[in-house]
Amino acid sequence: MFDTRPSLRCAGRRLYLDQPQVMGVLNVTPDSFSDGGLHLDPAQALVHARAMLEQGASIIDVGGESTRPGATAVSESEEIDRIAAVIERLAAELDVVVSVDTFKPAVMRAAIAAGAHMINDIQALQQPGALEVVAGSDVAVVLMHAVGGPYQAGSSVEYTDVVEQVRSFLAQRVLACEFSGIARERLVLDPGYGFNKDSTQNFQLLARQQALCGLGLPLLAGLSRKRCIAEATGREIAAERVAGSVAAHLIAVQQGAQIVRVHDVAATVDALKVWQRVAALRPPADMPESARPAWPDDC
Repeated sequence: MFDTRPSLRCAGRRLYLDQPQVMGVLNVTPDSFSDGGLHLDPAQALVHARAMLEQGASIIDVGGESTRPGATAVSESEEIDRIAAVIERLAAELDVVVSVDTFKPAVMRAAIAAGAHMINDIQALQQPGALEVVAGSDVAVVLMHAVGGPYQAGSSVEYTDVVEQVRSFLAQRVLACEFSGIARERLVLDPGYGFNKDSTQNFQLLARQQALCGLGLPLLAGLSRKRCIAEATGREIAAERVAGSVAAHLIAVQQGAQIVRVHDVAATVDALKVWQRVAALRPPADMPESARPAWPDDC
């Protein structure tokens, strides 16, 4: 029987999006802001990936270069050396969608050859050659909003309307993908929380994120342990921002996100399970008002 659930095509796999999916962060870098240096060895990386899978992650996002503010750029060859063996082992040994967090076409090509199912690109395939690499494959791709170069995440930008400008940028990148032959069923959109946005702009975007659903594509939200969470909670140590991050991701899901990218998989999965139990009991949107039970926001 034909499966009608919404899904994402990921290099021969299907990621079903009828319920929220969790992308676990696996940084094989020495300098990422939260977990740099913890998973440099491929064996250590595999152990951590396996743990995230057991906790409920359906995607593992492998990063070989930090793009945090002030990060040091690495060469294509060094980035490939960091990720290739890890991706090969993940793809061969775990039943999970393997993503690579990179904006470099050469790294994308190497990751796809190693077995990656998804490209997570903070530059939304704007680097020369990136569109062609993805178009010539069958991987899914996450298109993220950012302004300026790949190492300018911390630079502030003035927006007249941050939601509308993010929506317009993403719409343009979707068109570029379609013109290059990348099917919509392979596309995911990321508002780019923390990239060229201050805390106020991040929370304005989160509050109105549902406006991006009008583009008709799945949304990914990644607020895990970011500076806006620190500023909202007063938690300067990244590892202490778990509760704030979980709260932000629950709001993101309520505002239309189908995928959340997180460091703390178990806590996020538990929170989503509780949210789903409640969401399943809410009356359908098309139920007549006279038949609807009284919920707090209806009182």
